[in-house]
Amino acid sequence: MTDRASTTLVNRTWSSSDAQELYAMDVWSDGFFYVNEKGHVAVKPVSEGELSVDVTDVIAEALAEGSTLPLLIRFQDIISSRVRRLNHKFRDAIAEASYDGEYRSIYPIKVNQLHEVVAEVLEAGKEFNLGLECGSRAELIAALPLVGDVHLLLCNGVKDRTMLNLMLNAQVLGQQVLPVIEKYSEFEQLMSLADQRDMAPRMGVRVKLSTRGSGRWFESGGSGSKFGLTVPELMHMVHELERRGIADKLELLHFHLGSQIADIQVLRAAVREITQMYADLCLRGLQIRFLDVGGGLGVDYGGDGDNPESSINYGLREYANIVVFAVKEICEERGVQTPVLLSESGRALTAHHSMLVVPVLGVHRPDSPPMSQMPVDPHAVVKRMRQVSDAIKNIRNIGMLFEVFHDAQEIREESEQLARLGYLPLDHLAQTDSLYWTICREVLRLLQIEDLNPPPNEQLELERQLTDLYLCDFSVFQSIPDHWAIKQVFPVMPLDRLDEEPTRRAQLVDLTCDSDGKISEYVSSNANRSWLPLHNFKQGEPYYLGIFLVGAYQEILGDAHNLIGRVGEVHVYASADEPGNFWIEEVIKGISIKDMLSQVQYFPNDLDRRMSELIRQKIASGAVKPAEGMRILNNYVKRLDDFTYCDADSSPGQVSP
Repeated sequence: MTDRASTTLVNRTWSSSDAQELYAMDVWSDGFFYVNEKGHVAVKPVSEGELSVDVTDVIAEALAEGSTLPLLIRFQDIISSRVRRLNHKFRDAIAEASYDGEYRSIYPIKVNQLHEVVAEVLEAGKEFNLGLECGSRAELIAALPLVGDVHLLLCNGVKDRTMLNLMLNAQVLGQQVLPVIEKYSEFEQLMSLADQRDMAPRMGVRVKLSTRGSGRWFESGGSGSKFGLTVPELMHMVHELERRGIADKLELLHFHLGSQIADIQVLRAAVREITQMYADLCLRGLQIRFLDVGGGLGVDYGGDGDNPESSINYGLREYANIVVFAVKEICEERGVQTPVLLSESGRALTAHHSMLVVPVLGVHRPDSPPMSQMPVDPHAVVKRMRQVSDAIKNIRNIGMLFEVFHDAQEIREESEQLARLGYLPLDHLAQTDSLYWTICREVLRLLQIEDLNPPPNEQLELERQLTDLYLCDFSVFQSIPDHWAIKQVFPVMPLDRLDEEPTRRAQLVDLTCDSDGKISEYVSSNANRSWLPLHNFKQGEPYYLGIFLVGAYQEILGDAHNLIGRVGEVHVYASADEPGNFWIEEVIKGISIKDMLSQVQYFPNDLDRRMSELIRQKIASGAVKPAEGMRILNNYVKRLDDFTYCDADSSPGQVSP
């Protein structure tokens, strides 16, 4: 730490590279975003090239074409780049390990169900045989026409009879749809439905591992997780399949540790555990094709020790290597065939492609403005504060600076006490307060020049007191609900003026009347992440901020997560005159699947057309009889009018063998 008593205060220069370092862009941008020579944020959306786009140009063009602010900008190419990066890293790992098998990425559409996002993922994933994952009835309805009979479709989560029937229908059509068994009762129900059709269904199974996850979602893994079969339940399931002579229909073994795995060692342990199970089942005679390591591939949002769930300690290469090499090692030791590897990576594919542009509307500064005139015959505390204010101009070492600051604090406390007792007139109090804040600003300026590490407590307190409130045109609850709900950190920075040093300390607040409508933690190289360095706001000049990495969950989570829409409502009033002492004023139905899908650009007419064409092709080829095809089509169309939640009377129970 620098010696306070002897340090001389110095000045420093500023450049665009300083801005890039200040906002920690090298940590979270993954090479997509940087500061260009104009001092603007720019994007290189194509990993393989140097093509650069100035974000301020995009904003100007969008506004010229009639867009309004705030504005969500999607860089679709980044999705393609992320898909290619992930798959190439696995291909590299497979080649390096001489792994006798392949890898397929699976996109869980719950991460971002918008049709344009899913379509871009599928298009980019064609050469890699990418598949989809769904976790609700509406997601299943959306995905079935998109995957056709080429792409693998995994169905996780709770499944009622309707969903299971849809999956069996898909298998009849030859679609690569695998229900992943989450509960033993779900397996029983699937087999009952299959027996009615006299068919042997393909399936996978999720297993509860002893290995627990890490980070905020650690409860998604381990023996206490709400989904998955225990080892005894797994063996009951295997015995039943063997008894039926259809053990070969168990094609997939799956685990899930939870979203945003922070520690790569947790993944390594889980992969080794599931591979040992895989080997045991193979040696038993089962022909499992797929080993699914689940989701959890994290994104580095720029978190630190205080928010480790917003960071990761690994990259794509290490992630792929751990999966590939661990599976190969155990398979070779046990003498079994290596499986096709799957991972359900969603956040890692979509987070980077979206950014939110928000304009600053105004600024509230907590410090008092300078007073132009001294009061006539100023009170003694005013004179003393003026003396401190004059003295600070001649200070050249840290020791004296702290002494003067403490004097100012004491004088201010005295003035406030005098005012409460009626001994200090209002104009004298105003002058004292104005001088105090002038001293505070100067003390903080000098301390920041010193760049002490760690910063002294006085500096941290002054930074807190002198933090401006920047009023921004957006809603935290709508645009970044994870920040409000789970304290997820999102990178935020100005989009221009980055060749100028930002001299203000800011906290961003939104337009909502809720006190939680603010961003309370920031990604920055500055020691205190409770505020963001910003430029002085100039009234009448546009000042745009970018909120980055919002492409995963944020657009969907608030009102369309898993495409489970608005719940039904009843308005109840109490009354002693009514049976049961209440009456229902109004019943409001929940949103239908077709309306929910329309909100995310899956239009029912288009879905109907796609599914009709798929089934007519199957009928024409002789793969399915006309009556059966029409029954399947009618069932699909009928489901579009369903409520987005499961039917209580058709949901599988909790019965275990």
